[in-house]
Amino acid sequence: MKKKHSATKLILAGDIGGTKTHLALCRQAGGICTPLSTRTFSSTEYDGLKTIIEEFLPDPECISAACFGVPGPVVRGTVLATNLPWKITEHSLKRLLSISNISLINDLVANAYGIEVLKSKDFIVLNPGKRMDGNAALLSAGTGLGTAVLFRDSAGFSPSPSEGGHVEFGPRNRLELDLLAYLFDRFGHVSYERLLSGSGLTNIYHFLRDSGRLGKEPAWLADRMELEDPAAVITETARLRKCPLCDTALELFVSIYGAAAGNLALQVMATAGIYIGGGIAPKIISKLKQGTFMKAFRDKGRLSVIVERIPVKVIMNDRAALLGAASYAARLLEK
Repeated sequence: MKKKHSATKLILAGDIGGTKTHLALCRQAGGICTPLSTRTFSSTEYDGLKTIIEEFLPDPECISAACFGVPGPVVRGTVLATNLPWKITEHSLKRLLSISNISLINDLVANAYGIEVLKSKDFIVLNPGKRMDGNAALLSAGTGLGTAVLFRDSAGFSPSPSEGGHVEFGPRNRLELDLLAYLFDRFGHVSYERLLSGSGLTNIYHFLRDSGRLGKEPAWLADRMELEDPAAVITETARLRKCPLCDTALELFVSIYGAAAGNLALQVMATAGIYIGGGIAPKIISKLKQGTFMKAFRDKGRLSVIVERIPVKVIMNDRAALLGAASYAARLLEK
């Protein structure tokens, strides 16, 4: 079947995650990209992206361009998804959709492109700072931990992928040194993702529980942790102030998150701003606003005076990466 050529074209966009995969069919016309339909799939219930696309899109040959944000490094059009047993290639997707305008990009790069199309209402400001020319950066904790750098160029920002979530965790005090030793005994290599993710919050909780610092784990809490998502239980229990173990685990998580964001700000001189993305931040936004996050963010010794002026915003729109993938696909049509 030959594709129809017209001013209006259809775009397929995807945001692939270790837990959920979001797909959107969008109409591109007059420089405006409008979502027509969206659907969310449980990633672990499918054997690959191809199966999800076939279920979402009965007529794949109607598409003019497609872009998918995927968790993991994209090398020569191929990615082995992080936290998901999928291998995705541009070549196989081109055959499926019968088009050449297809790109796989890192999920954090998709998120970064999404920042450009979000509205002010899609952000909550943790630090207004003083916006200056320069780079920006994105740090996102969810199923895993992702980073991206938004390098400034003559056209604005150019997002670049990064696997900074897998760099070694750097403890800042004796408690975090003990935490590192605990996780080292379990995992060997201890990256920031071992702490700043859903499973990371659980790892922090287990450290506090097993060290006996805050007493024994209540039986009712142990039962819930067995039956439900542990990270969700910890977060809810901390919000309700029902158990010191959960309160301290979330407090430590937020402090490490803020320190990691401050590190990223210095590493790329993100004077134009730090964005906090991912699925966790919106769920704990009240905790992020209490001050622990920004205290750790600013605590950079002699360079504290620099980071305290950097704007910090939390992305509250859970479709940011999906919108970013659609925006990137629209750019493919302009080439």
